[in-house]
Amino acid sequence: MNTIIYMVRHAESPYNEGTERTRGLTTKGKSDVEKVTEILKEEGIDVIISSPYNRAILSIEGLAQHLELDIETFEDLRERHFASEIIDNLMSVINEKFYDFDYSLPGGESNIECQNRSIAVIKNILKEHAGKKIAIGTHGLVMTLMINYFDSSYGLDFLNQLKKPDIYKLKFENLELKKVTRLWNGDY
Repeated sequence: MNTIIYMVRHAESPYNEGTERTRGLTTKGKSDVEKVTEILKEEGIDVIISSPYNRAILSIEGLAQHLELDIETFEDLRERHFASEIIDNLMSVINEKFYDFDYSLPGGESNIECQNRSIAVIKNILKEHAGKKIAIGTHGLVMTLMINYFDSSYGLDFLNQLKKPDIYKLKFENLELKKVTRLWNGDY
């Protein structure tokens, strides 16, 4: 039985607004959300799930409204917690330490910890919603780690080429990832 998951990386979000949980979307991000809805509205989506972070929810909210579906949030789909303090060169650290899955900054979470908690949710979603189409509002690093769990070829290069927003369609047969297709076109 095939199950389809649409991973929707959140749209552009201002880094200086609010906290990780409460950040909204930029003007461009809000405009891109309309395009996300246009791309996914005819896919036959049955269920909409999201990270609890505002920018992820806002990125799929238009789709939920269009389809008249509720958005279910899961705390363990949140973005990786990088550190207890703001890190000036965070992207450099991510690039340098991506494949050291046990590495974490002080007060932060490692890739393996983030991957384990998010994959537990994905496995439950695949079991509970087998045969359905599910859209998930997510974040770049956690999305990469989730796909990487099923196919290790999705790593740092994949993460670094992601856009905000971005959409990937994942076809599963039971718990096995069979196909990944990018639906977001940078020309939007």
